[in-house]
Amino acid sequence: MKSSITRRQFLHRNLGAVFAATAAPALVTPAVFAQDGAAAPNSRIQVGCIGVGPQGRGVMSNFLAQNDCRVVAVCDVAKRNLNEALNQVNQKYEDHACATYHRYEELLERKDIDAVLIASPDHWHVGMSIDAALAGKDLYLEKPMGLSVAEDQLLRKAVRKEQRIFQFGTQQRSSGQFRQACELVRSGKIGALKNINVWCSASRPGGTTTPAPVPPDLDYERWLGPAPASPYTVDKCFDASIPDAWKTWWYNYDYALGFIAGWGVHPLDIAYWGHPALMEGRLELDGRGIIPSQGACNTAIAWDVQFRAADGVTMNYRGVRNGYDQINPMNDLTSWEKKYGRIVDHGTAFEGSDGWILVDRTQIRTSPERLVEEKTGAVQLPRSSNHVRNFLDAIRSRKPSICPVEEAVQADILCHLSDIAARLNRPLTWNPEKESFVKDSQADRYLELRSRRKPWKLKTSDWNPLW
Repeated sequence: MKSSITRRQFLHRNLGAVFAATAAPALVTPAVFAQDGAAAPNSRIQVGCIGVGPQGRGVMSNFLAQNDCRVVAVCDVAKRNLNEALNQVNQKYEDHACATYHRYEELLERKDIDAVLIASPDHWHVGMSIDAALAGKDLYLEKPMGLSVAEDQLLRKAVRKEQRIFQFGTQQRSSGQFRQACELVRSGKIGALKNINVWCSASRPGGTTTPAPVPPDLDYERWLGPAPASPYTVDKCFDASIPDAWKTWWYNYDYALGFIAGWGVHPLDIAYWGHPALMEGRLELDGRGIIPSQGACNTAIAWDVQFRAADGVTMNYRGVRNGYDQINPMNDLTSWEKKYGRIVDHGTAFEGSDGWILVDRTQIRTSPERLVEEKTGAVQLPRSSNHVRNFLDAIRSRKPSICPVEEAVQADILCHLSDIAARLNRPLTWNPEKESFVKDSQADRYLELRSRRKPWKLKTSDWNPLW
């Protein structure tokens, strides 16, 4: 199976659920908070958006569609993104009251902002999110989470300590077919669960490493932030100037884990939602991957990671070809296509003793076919039909969102374990209680905080890291 994902295709597929927004009744009073920190029932929630490139603006459009909140500020280090976001907000409200910021810290200083959307490049996710939590803001964080498990742990600790509402951008949890699939599995409708197959588009190879002038509307030094210093290249940050182009930072290890996490967290999260016992008890895994050594892109362009949970359930995670033409056992899904009848470039399939269920953004398919018509059974998962709406409702109720930080961290850890296994190309054992590998100091080093370029630091307030 071959898939070449362009920027337009990627955004279209990932934002499909985002644009299906539902609006709550219109409220006109300014944001007023109750003594316990929850939004008063008749108030508008004031939202600031940090990182307003195409993905950020797509999610922001969902906030704009909710009448009980208001986007009051947008922030980006690229003026082109900032201008497009401001125009989008002004067209909605028609009052030109939205403020713009170059430094996200100034946005967080505003006492009238209740919640933030963070959709920056991945290497900024945790630092910005910790700062937001310490500033008393509730958080909607685009996926994936951190560049290391240690970053994930720090963010989880900050969210818990500051008692913030957290929503992870795994919006598949707000889509009915994914909830239905997981409820059917957890209710035993396919018998005893035996195996889970997971797949998504892999990273792309290539990308130029030739230095180029920094665009005048980009603060590249601040875009780099804590990442290692490196020259600007024409395809690192933007892709709008080249038809069907793509950003190399998506696939560069300085800024991201690549699509093994950036895309993969979606189907892995559904695997975890359908079988949370994956992360209960020791988890054995063994992986292999192909990581390019030339070009700007240096994250896995093919992988095959095998998991075995403590309860005996296995999981197989693979990457689909994306600009990489070589077919090999890691990215050849022919056998899965024959088994399930049709698969697209992402999905999660649960196999049990009495049948199977496949779910992706286009379909839910079952064997036997009648399963899809059955009532889900004893297990009823939380319901959400709109990820932003669910976040806003959680802010008001101060109850967990559909993907709270604790579950978000576990899904993100599955991505990290997959990346580490693909890089080390050997068996590993994960201890979920200690959140470390069993007697494997080499693998544990991949879990640690990465070096951060001065003066960028992770704030920890008056609490200490977990190690």
